[in-house]
Amino acid sequence: VCGFRLRDELPPTYPHVLAFPLHMKAMTDGSFPFSAVGLVHVANRIVVRRPLRAGVELDLTVRPKEVGERTFALLTEVRADGELAWEEESTMFRPGGGRPPRELEDDDDAQLAFMAEWRLPGDLGRRYASVSGDRNPIHMHPLTAKLFGFPRAIAHGMWTKARCLATLEPSLPDAYEVTVEFRKPLLLPGRATFERGDERFRVRSGDNVHLSGGFRE
Repeated sequence: VCGFRLRDELPPTYPHVLAFPLHMKAMTDGSFPFSAVGLVHVANRIVVRRPLRAGVELDLTVRPKEVGERTFALLTEVRADGELAWEEESTMFRPGGGRPPRELEDDDDAQLAFMAEWRLPGDLGRRYASVSGDRNPIHMHPLTAKLFGFPRAIAHGMWTKARCLATLEPSLPDAYEVTVEFRKPLLLPGRATFERGDERFRVRSGDNVHLSGGFRE
């Protein structure tokens, strides 16, 4: 559903899918200071320390980290054979005043090369939800999305990041760090273009930047 090639290594965003039940368990715990309802995923950083082979037993740990008055992060660590192999920091923002923190410099006007145009079907949110377990109503159907103020369903932010990495996959090294900011909702159905530079990339439609990202070894 994200466009990754079929091979014996896990896609770089797949550990996020494995950790998602732990994310939800943390955010719905009675002692958690934020309500999970209405939170917005604004940024995501993944560190791939080495490829993860399919079939390898993984140990996952998730813990929250306070970032600001309206912002927190979920830190995920994945170990294979006792060694740290993958890390993630997912930054969440509670709307209602102020702006979320920025992880990357503003590059809306940067000249990046066109790489691909994506056509996003109306059922993309439901297809990604079926494999990720993230069934947030804003992604599932136009009617449920409208209840939260969106004109149509919107694509999952992590699907968008995964689709970017699937496009970049042939040129990615074995170990790297990739950070993205989720900027504007990507409506379904719709179209978007993927653009990249040396270490930067973005997803946009017209003048709207939906995702801005950067990677480094």
